[in-house]
Amino acid sequence: MSEPLTPLERRVYHYLIDFLAEQTYQPSVREIGRHFRIKSTKTVADILQSLELKGLVERKGSRSRGLRLVGFSSIGQVQPVPLYRRLNPGDPALTDDNFERYVAMDRMFVPADDAFFLRVADEGLVDRGVQAGDLVLVNPMGRAHDGDAVVARVGPNVMVRLLSHRGAHLILTPVSSGQSEVVVGPLDDFAIIGTVTVMAKASGIRHQASTTAPLIPDA
Repeated sequence: MSEPLTPLERRVYHYLIDFLAEQTYQPSVREIGRHFRIKSTKTVADILQSLELKGLVERKGSRSRGLRLVGFSSIGQVQPVPLYRRLNPGDPALTDDNFERYVAMDRMFVPADDAFFLRVADEGLVDRGVQAGDLVLVNPMGRAHDGDAVVARVGPNVMVRLLSHRGAHLILTPVSSGQSEVVVGPLDDFAIIGTVTVMAKASGIRHQASTTAPLIPDA
């Protein structure tokens, strides 16, 4: 996963999205500088280079407006979020061969710059309305607490489960009949990939709730 954006990089990135949605073309380096009161065009160029290195834009240096947003959506106040069909069981977890497309999402619901959508592989949380093939929005920077739904890797297996602690062990609990909890300890090969913040079905995106309520509220 790429490094997180700095506060200024995030503001510039959001400005590029909104400018393109309103004007149908990208701002020039000087226009970006004027908007953020940055006098040095080199400073603006360095910010754009950093956004390119982090995979958010592509540039053609010879053109004044030679900038393309990766996963572009023409709607303002949104952010393209990558969708992966599965995770790589090794490192890195996110690989290009598992990438499907970008999902344009209202920016206020995107929990982190490196958030991503993942297709759920099994029905471990089917009793909470999470079925195989549904999408979950994963926050790799999120701190997982007891009762949170998380994406976890245990050995070669990737699963979406409810997290709890039992002494020095982590318990990954399914909410599905016929499936058993998974207990992992400090010496086991496992990793918490991130916390689940929202999920999506064909009918739209819903917020995650705590263990006291279904992940998908009743209509």
